[in-house]
Amino acid sequence: MSGAQSNGSRPSLKRRFLSWPTLISFILVPVLAVLLITRFELDWGSTWERIRSSNPWWFALAVLVHYSTFIFRGARWRLLLGNTARNEGSSEKLPSTFYCGRVILMAWFANSVTWFRLGDAYRAYAHAEDYGTSFPRSMGTVVADRVVDVVVVFVLLVAAAGVLYAGGDVRPSPLFVALAGAFLLAVTGTLLGMLLLHRWISHRLPQTLEDAYHRFHAGTMGSFKRLHWAFILGVIGWLAEVGRLFFVLQALGVPVTLGLVLFVPLANGLLTAVPLTPGGLGIVEPGITGLLMLSLVREEAVAVALLDRSISYLSIVVTGGVVFFIRQAQIARWAVNTRASASNEGSD
Repeated sequence: MSGAQSNGSRPSLKRRFLSWPTLISFILVPVLAVLLITRFELDWGSTWERIRSSNPWWFALAVLVHYSTFIFRGARWRLLLGNTARNEGSSEKLPSTFYCGRVILMAWFANSVTWFRLGDAYRAYAHAEDYGTSFPRSMGTVVADRVVDVVVVFVLLVAAAGVLYAGGDVRPSPLFVALAGAFLLAVTGTLLGMLLLHRWISHRLPQTLEDAYHRFHAGTMGSFKRLHWAFILGVIGWLAEVGRLFFVLQALGVPVTLGLVLFVPLANGLLTAVPLTPGGLGIVEPGITGLLMLSLVREEAVAVALLDRSISYLSIVVTGGVVFFIRQAQIARWAVNTRASASNEGSD
């Protein structure tokens, strides 16, 4: 662990994770389940029977494929971190792909239990704390990672929509493509704004803010190299999520067109990115169900949505939470050992 771990920001971060909004997010789960049960006219017995009789081997494969996305996403973030370090001529040690994937898992956990995608900031915080780097620069690499993700989602979503419209049988609402386009325009405008801020305004800021912004700007803009590899890793990462849905469908034994299998996880990602609820809770589930009902009856669509979200949301809360609290325990143990060593040195 880096000496940066002893800074005073950790208690405030932990209070955010243990705050009322976090607790409320857990309360929302059963509340939304009750609303789903009472407001939708479903044969819940048939839906539950489909879930209960799902093939556990296909489901296990869906879980395995889903978690492989952290390998590719971790490799992409590591690539962007390396781009920034190389751009600055730094010889700092890069984290491993495993480390990057683990931090992204913790960030997804944070996004699943807090509002406003706090997990993205936590990812930068954890990296800066563990490697003693600048938080603004680390945050810049996270922003660059999100920009690459938006571009990948837009391209894949347009391709999936093209496959569906070419088939002619299933025609999803163009709203999802429009939303992806809006995200793309937003990140493009943000990058242009950063360039203008860096050139015309940043030098007018107070020195502390100017230094922080320059580090953030360097982390963001310095990441945009070897983008073909970043794009390829991003595509593979999203295809892992497509694979998750495919194997969930196999587990339930329901057929869906290839275009819809491609389209639904990408639409899921867009709905999750809207920071109205933690992890898109209460927004993603009806969205997935509505899209799947273009090809499936309602009970089948709900069964697929629930089984898929048990992996993409519930399992992330469990596994990401375990990894997060293990890390916090390690930090606490490190702090205790540091204080004990300082006390022993003082007594000598």
